[in-house]
Amino acid sequence: MKKQAYNFLKLQAERDKASKQQRGELTQLFPSESDIPEKFRLNSNLDQQRVLIDGQIIPWKGALAEVFSPIYINNGGSLDRKRIGSYPAMTRQAALKALDSARWAFSSGNGTWPSFPLSRRIESIEKFLERLENQKENILRTLLWEIAKPYHELEDEFERTRQYIEQVIKVACQKEEDSLLLKKEKGILGLIHDEPYGIALCLGPYNYPLFETFSLVLPALLAGNVVIIKPPKFGVLFFDFLLEAFQDCFPPGAVNIISGDGKKIIEPLMKSGEVDVLAFIGSAETANRLISLYPRKNRLHSLLGLGAKNAAIVLPDADLDVVVSESVLGALAFNGQRCAALKIFFVHKEIEATFRKRLLDAVSKINLGMPWMERVRITPIVDPERLPYLHELVREALNKGARIGNKNGGRSLESIFVPAVLYQVNSKMRIYWEEQFGPIIPIVSYHDIKEPVTYISNSPFGQQLSIFGTKTKALIELIDLVKNQVSRVNINTKCQRGPDLFPFTGKKDSAHGDFSILNILNYFSSQAVVAARETELSQALFQSLQPPKNLDINQGS
Repeated sequence: MKKQAYNFLKLQAERDKASKQQRGELTQLFPSESDIPEKFRLNSNLDQQRVLIDGQIIPWKGALAEVFSPIYINNGGSLDRKRIGSYPAMTRQAALKALDSARWAFSSGNGTWPSFPLSRRIESIEKFLERLENQKENILRTLLWEIAKPYHELEDEFERTRQYIEQVIKVACQKEEDSLLLKKEKGILGLIHDEPYGIALCLGPYNYPLFETFSLVLPALLAGNVVIIKPPKFGVLFFDFLLEAFQDCFPPGAVNIISGDGKKIIEPLMKSGEVDVLAFIGSAETANRLISLYPRKNRLHSLLGLGAKNAAIVLPDADLDVVVSESVLGALAFNGQRCAALKIFFVHKEIEATFRKRLLDAVSKINLGMPWMERVRITPIVDPERLPYLHELVREALNKGARIGNKNGGRSLESIFVPAVLYQVNSKMRIYWEEQFGPIIPIVSYHDIKEPVTYISNSPFGQQLSIFGTKTKALIELIDLVKNQVSRVNINTKCQRGPDLFPFTGKKDSAHGDFSILNILNYFSSQAVVAARETELSQALFQSLQPPKNLDINQGS
């Protein structure tokens, strides 16, 4: 008994020593103030104490919401979370004031902004893009501290935002050109054109607070709507650099920005029944709750990007060089905090051990650190309060037979979560079904292709799927089995949103509407028809309705 007790105490001491060492290693990932490169330092807190409503930038004298970075500062081994600013915690009354401003600005389609011709709206949006470019350095530095996304990925997001809007402008010009063509059918003449819905409430997510938000806001404006913007909880401070740009580039009331607790400021807007378009990217639970508050549901137009549990199916003939490379990118880019991330892997049992070994080797080489570091992949989790949920998913899976394959996998310190490769995962585990939205890679070994196919059919999600294999016949057969369950099947590549010309949508509980360049304008406008029997009077009427032939509708495009 004494020897057994001694062995137990020795083992416990070794574990405590290892745990202390691991904590020390993770602590060293966080910087001291002097470690932060000059380019990325915040020389002062960004306390936003003003709001944009009805075209006016006015001081905010109410409560403020504190903003702390997910980046902790290492003070001699003690980690302190860095406060980086604050923003207006607006009230129900302030939100309804923004709604009144938007209602007045739209004026049943007769307001200044919806009455502008397309060329004038394009001119305003292009001026805004110029102002956006002028604030690039301030915006990216602020976002780096707000969401800890690797800086090179933020640069890509910024450029993608500009390119996306430029291409949407081209689509709008083509739609306008098509609308000028007089249609004739069975003795009836008609002009078909697009009209804005009215007030668009735009809510972007924290993982892409620039691209995803502006890819809603600017198309909504381009279509002639007025907008109310609610930035995400994480990724709100950078808007302060753009208030003057919004004020200068758009008429009063066309753009209104509100911030604060969603229950206090978003729910009253939905209950009013005055919002015409809900453009939302986030969880299905939140979207359903907001829609349930709307009193005239048949009048609400929705564009929704929701959750996903994108799977990868690795066939026995797959090229493992390709699979491993795409798996690391697909599962761990920005800590897996992407709806389009790969979130579960079904690997044929003949190659599962080999795949796992090579994946673990690749994961072990991933750089963990701060977002300004070159080639960094794993950075602090945007919302450290999510870490207990990630730990619970791992712990529950381990209790039901799963194993962690990589050293320190699933360990965490403050906002850093070391990627965990879980294997021997099965359907009794929560990680099998739930969207982890974090750096956990669950691997399921399968023998019969029916298992992953059944999983995809039974899943409440239906965004994308990746299939890895080299035999054409097997790929074709599998595509036929799953293509009606997801909106996109990727062959030998990770799941992703781009290129933005491709449809980006989802089936089941993953999306409503298409966020692609070609189709997004359709969700912010409806077709209207002016029709008449073919007579001399109607011919003259339609000639008057059509703009002069020398009108340059492509101005600014």
